[in-house]
Amino acid sequence: MSIGLQRLREDAARVRQGAIDKGEDPSVVDAALDLDARRRALLGEGDALRARRNALSKQIGDAIRGGAAPQGPEVARLREAASEAGARIAAIDRELAEIEAQLEEALLRIPNPADPDVPVGGEEASVIVRTWGEPAPHVEPRGGGADGSAPWTRRPHWEVGEALGMLDLAAGAKITGSGFPVYRGAGAALERALIDWFIGVHTREHGMTEVWPPALVNAASARGTGQIPDKEELMYVVTRDELYLVPTAEVPVTNLHRDEIIEADRLPIRYCAYTPCFRREAGAAGRDTRGILRVHQFDKVEMVLFERPADSGAALEWLTRAAEELLQRLGLPYRVKLMATGDMGFVQAKKYDLEVWAPGVERWLEVSSVSNFRDYQARRMNIRWRPEAGAKPEILHTLNGSGLALARTFAAILEVYQQPDGSVVVPEVLRPFIGDRIGPPPARGSRTVRSG
Repeated sequence: MSIGLQRLREDAARVRQGAIDKGEDPSVVDAALDLDARRRALLGEGDALRARRNALSKQIGDAIRGGAAPQGPEVARLREAASEAGARIAAIDRELAEIEAQLEEALLRIPNPADPDVPVGGEEASVIVRTWGEPAPHVEPRGGGADGSAPWTRRPHWEVGEALGMLDLAAGAKITGSGFPVYRGAGAALERALIDWFIGVHTREHGMTEVWPPALVNAASARGTGQIPDKEELMYVVTRDELYLVPTAEVPVTNLHRDEIIEADRLPIRYCAYTPCFRREAGAAGRDTRGILRVHQFDKVEMVLFERPADSGAALEWLTRAAEELLQRLGLPYRVKLMATGDMGFVQAKKYDLEVWAPGVERWLEVSSVSNFRDYQARRMNIRWRPEAGAKPEILHTLNGSGLALARTFAAILEVYQQPDGSVVVPEVLRPFIGDRIGPPPARGSRTVRSG
């Protein structure tokens, strides 16, 4: 289950309002309450009948020991009553199994209520909480002429990438279909450099443990993080084997501790992981069909945290800063948005989006979502922690964040760092991996990654 039954019973109004705030059908809350009430009534009736059957068995024994004939009318009456009780108990057990399955399904369809400080509404209600850097203009006033005085216009990333032989979108469409880009030469090197650098910062500086998980998960794993049933239609399915291609490393990494009890001295547990990510949703928006802003397959480094409940609020802020640090060191201007209830997703309690400015397309591009799920995912996966030796296990909190998603980060780098001569200057932190500049030969003495 996702929402605890105790919480549902005691705080049904807030759970119902939470569904409304997220644009979900609140009737599932009432359906779950009705099923829970019926379940409890059946459990009570079943317990009473079991007690009656036990009492009747004792009466039968007492009657026989008192001299009644085993086949006599008194014993026969008691046995008939006991048989009727047993038949009703069997019927109750069958009905309970059906109701409990229905209740479990209903609970999975109740969204996680947002935290009280999350703004209510759709995309327009989301709040920009801070910005960093000065967004580059689409038209640069100087630098395009021989004397550096003429203006020049920044091109979209797909034009830059194709001109430098970094992106081959046509080949990807031929091999697989639209939304599956091919990175060539310096494009492949840049993609690999970003992954390597992200993982290095997270492991060496942020104290995370690297995980290299499978790119396929089973239904239990997808259900545990909330992809099923909420986002099942957005996932690629390997039907023959009943497996799903991962939409993000969040799914396999969070499931590492499914059905486990974690001792307090092991917390917090903080992982990072690279995976390719697969999503069927790509191409839905017409303006996103060009380039690599919406693709079916992309690379991403994910951060996943397991935290004490009292610490998860502070952990969300720490995790957001960890993602921001990457953007700052890449020199990419960005903004942080606190997402409103209707724009934050089914399973999150609180979510920040990090968006970089891409001057070639003149848009803010989401490159990271950082979320606190509180106990919602952990309850689905039965991940608990023990506050102290001998204490009763409790549900812990899970969080995750992109650190970072590469397709749009890649696009932003091409658009921010492109030069009037068509080359792209490499962000300083990536130069040890791929050199100073991509494209036409730079000034003498600097290193170059040539496309090819």
